[in-house]
Amino acid sequence: MKSVVIIGGGITGLTTLYELHKQIQKTGAQATLALVEENPEAGGKLCTVRKEGFIMETGADSIVARKKGVASFLKELGLENRIRHNATGISYLYREDGLKPIPAEAVFGIPASLDALFGSELVSTKGKLAALKDLFTKNHSFTKDSSAGEFLEAFFGKELVKKQIAPVLSGVYSGNLYELTLATTMPFLVDYKNQYGSIMKGLAEHKQTFLSPEKKKFVSFKNGLAELAGRLEEKAAGADIIKGVKADVLERHEKGYTVVLSDGRRLEADVVVLAVPHAAAKKLLADPALDEEWGQFKAASVITVYLGFDVPDAVLPKDGTGFIVSGGSGLACNACTWTSRKWPHTSKNGRLLLRLFYKDADAALFNRLNAMDQEGLIETALKDVRQALGISAQPVAAEVTKWLGKMPKYDLHHRQRVEALTKKLSASDPDVVLAGCSYYGVGIADCIVNGKETAGKVMEKLREQGSLNV
Repeated sequence: MKSVVIIGGGITGLTTLYELHKQIQKTGAQATLALVEENPEAGGKLCTVRKEGFIMETGADSIVARKKGVASFLKELGLENRIRHNATGISYLYREDGLKPIPAEAVFGIPASLDALFGSELVSTKGKLAALKDLFTKNHSFTKDSSAGEFLEAFFGKELVKKQIAPVLSGVYSGNLYELTLATTMPFLVDYKNQYGSIMKGLAEHKQTFLSPEKKKFVSFKNGLAELAGRLEEKAAGADIIKGVKADVLERHEKGYTVVLSDGRRLEADVVVLAVPHAAAKKLLADPALDEEWGQFKAASVITVYLGFDVPDAVLPKDGTGFIVSGGSGLACNACTWTSRKWPHTSKNGRLLLRLFYKDADAALFNRLNAMDQEGLIETALKDVRQALGISAQPVAAEVTKWLGKMPKYDLHHRQRVEALTKKLSASDPDVVLAGCSYYGVGIADCIVNGKETAGKVMEKLREQGSLNV
């Protein structure tokens, strides 16, 4: 009887567990499954908090509906009747001169039509004219491994990128646009440029993919995203799911591993899946030969503050769903989601619920914020709300969450870094599999895909070890 131990009960670990459980039952493989999660509840960044009639997602807030395989996976889990879609509306950019709408026909701030370009309130006429070079300038050197910022600036000019595209994309991907690759953000842009001769024309041709009401939708659930984690646990009934206990040590033996837990338990494993952040995986593997590779991985931090008010969200600007903050605006936050407007199911009776994000792009500011207690952070958020939205009410509910060093940052060399690390690991520890957002995509849909792929890798190792007859 072979044994598989998955360390990490986030969405990747849970999906891996579910898929392995399903495949072992289908094939009759002689294998046992265990998952270890140090927190009291599994789910990782799927964290749903309920207070005063509000639903607050303190980690991820949704799943991208258009991602391949999402709909079929949720149907397979029996969650299709629990799904809630976001309301669509205007996204704003907050600047010194107040809220300005991001053009509706824009994809992450990139205009998908001439109307979107020339209708923008964020860029000068000179900047708009400079962006027209996208229509006649050919791509001779950029690839999917190129800097996203350099690629976009080469064809749209500095002003459009600086004032409209960079604030949006940097907000989405938590990084400097010039340090992010196209491969890890929007690889399709290179294809569009090469095929259509213009990024704008390519986006226009594929408008249905990005801008149709159906394709723009994101997915949550009636009682929050934690429903997904709970359902994956239910579907893996029979596996040993250990929560509230940390995996402290990974011991190597001639024919396998022992995972030593913080409560003294010892789990024997033929295959180990490390579905934890890269820093935790490094500590467990404790292999100096990998230190050079580990040292090149990067992670960001973010603090989020929810504020729930006993006022109607009709006080917000009409048809809006939130804003991203431009540099030099005077706000401490980087973005604000109007949660009760974007996700009506999160608030009873349409009361106002806001979520503010504070990222570590400005290290000095973030360090000051991180040193504050909860009350100080709530007051900082209220100050931002008063300045940006003119709302002076006091909250009836609040929730502060810190994700410190838990937000992976993919830079220009991320893909090569992952390849180098996994190559070394396959030689030193061939029955250890790395999984999760530190390596293979940060969105929930990406983690689901990675979980499925990880289960496939584990099944192949079980096959090699003789526990499968097929």
